[in-house]
Amino acid sequence: MRWGVMLATGIALCLPHDGFAQASDDTLSTPEERKPIDVRRSPESIPGRRRPRPVEALPERVRLFDPMAVPSPQSFDPSDVFIPVPDRWRLIENLGVNEKWWDPYNQNTLKGDRPLPGTKDWFFVATAVSDTVLEPRNFPIPVGVQTTEEPSLDLFGDPDSLVFSQTFIASGALIKGNTVFKPQDYEYRLTLALNINHVTVEERRILFVEPSKGTERTDAFLGVQEAFFDYHIRNVSERYDFDSLRVGIQPFSSDFRGFLFQDLQPGIRFFGNRDNNRWQYNLAVFGRLEKDTNSGLNSIVDTPRDDYILLANAYRQDFPIPALTSQVTAVLNINREGDSVEIDDNGFPVRPALLGDLRGRDYDVLYLGYNADGRIGRINVTGSTYLAIGEDRNSIFTNEPTTIMAGFGAVEASYDYDWVRVRLSGLYATGDSDPYDDIETGFDSIFENPQFAGADTSYWVRQNVPFIGGGRAIGLSGRNGILNSLRSSKEQGQSNFNNPGTMLIGVGADLDILPELRVSLNANYLAFAQTEILQTARQQANIARGIGFDLSASAIYRPKFTQNIVFRGSVASLEPTGGFRQLFDNNRDRSRYLSVLLNATLSY
Repeated sequence: MRWGVMLATGIALCLPHDGFAQASDDTLSTPEERKPIDVRRSPESIPGRRRPRPVEALPERVRLFDPMAVPSPQSFDPSDVFIPVPDRWRLIENLGVNEKWWDPYNQNTLKGDRPLPGTKDWFFVATAVSDTVLEPRNFPIPVGVQTTEEPSLDLFGDPDSLVFSQTFIASGALIKGNTVFKPQDYEYRLTLALNINHVTVEERRILFVEPSKGTERTDAFLGVQEAFFDYHIRNVSERYDFDSLRVGIQPFSSDFRGFLFQDLQPGIRFFGNRDNNRWQYNLAVFGRLEKDTNSGLNSIVDTPRDDYILLANAYRQDFPIPALTSQVTAVLNINREGDSVEIDDNGFPVRPALLGDLRGRDYDVLYLGYNADGRIGRINVTGSTYLAIGEDRNSIFTNEPTTIMAGFGAVEASYDYDWVRVRLSGLYATGDSDPYDDIETGFDSIFENPQFAGADTSYWVRQNVPFIGGGRAIGLSGRNGILNSLRSSKEQGQSNFNNPGTMLIGVGADLDILPELRVSLNANYLAFAQTEILQTARQQANIARGIGFDLSASAIYRPKFTQNIVFRGSVASLEPTGGFRQLFDNNRDRSRYLSVLLNATLSY
């Protein structure tokens, strides 16, 4: 048999290249028999000979169903592939995964992972946060001889103080609509915050206007931080570009880093996007609630402020270059609190401020801004510029109407190399060089909360440094603020465009030591843009511009690699230079001021 196979193979190899076998004339006797034979189709290549391979038809190939294969449109039949499931949200239970209400990472109705029982597209999302802060600190405290705990001829008392603050936040959102591919149809959200705080200082008349009330204070307050209704008006494209409306107390930030207005206030806001989310827009009107003095939370039991914000902005992704998002914004602040007097919960006047002629003010200010965030090549960039123009109906130094014309600019560039990010920051806010002319050129914000140059881990941003009058009367800069605005309070005071302005140059680095541990280092130099306002208010000549060096180090530890458990710790130091030393020269040999922050945040 083996030789027969070899012989047949040899005959096949000798056939002509066209694939047909030619027989000799003496073998084939008829013309029909002399026709060429196709050995590829004929069962017999030569009469009397069989082909070496089987000629019977092979059975159909058995194809097993491949769940990863994509069927062709012509043959696709869903009934052949899918098994109907009446409730896909609860399918996971049949796989042996059971819900635990305390587990936010797996299927959980309280976290909006599936609809509420008895519904198809109504979801509930619950959030709970515990925020604990312990903050030893010191800063210059002006005192009088009759109020200091240690009488002396010095104008400044013991600067040490200790703050403990515990905040519990509870939030619930009721949402209609599956938000996997499109915006929700409706959303109702309510967020309450309960703050308990205790402060200890070393001098009287710092916590209370009455010296008899001592040097310790414990306070508690319940604030309404969110209470809004969100309505999805329409979709405008097959990619679910949309228009929506939100009404009520809601969070909003006017720019990427919170330089101008970042707060939770009641308002009406239209917002949406276009061109597959490349364009985004906001049109909004906000009123302002009074803030609780000691917690900074919204107070709905007090009469709302006569202070309004009208806002319009637009974002464009990949403009003017890819990977950079640009925003243009216009914000109008209308304040009509010139005829009102407001005393805070500790007895200190906050409107009008105890500065200048002590009279109330009305003002209108239009902020025109451009903001950018993204990267240029390997360089991460964020920047903000604002021009403030308007009218102050009553200048605090002249009691006459004045024009407001002020500017602001800030930029931060950073570079990532492996686990290190290095940063370079710069900020300039114009100051007023003449308090008695008819133009105010000191830039001030509406309600700032800057995430910049170390944010609240830096000394200058974190602390409220008093200026004159003692205690909370006037501050050089406000708590969680960077501008030298000479306001009575960031939360309850008015914007003030008669101020010395702010300059900052800083360097920093973020070090991802471990996946769960980040260390940040920052060094900022601070100065006044102008000092004429300070010289007038203090009746002190030749005040230098330098404030000092703000040095800080912080660490963020996330033991579970998530934001549910976060521990923060930081220490910051202000090393005063010329101008600050002249303003706060004292006999207590204080050449350095310190701020320590210990913070634990637990979230569900």
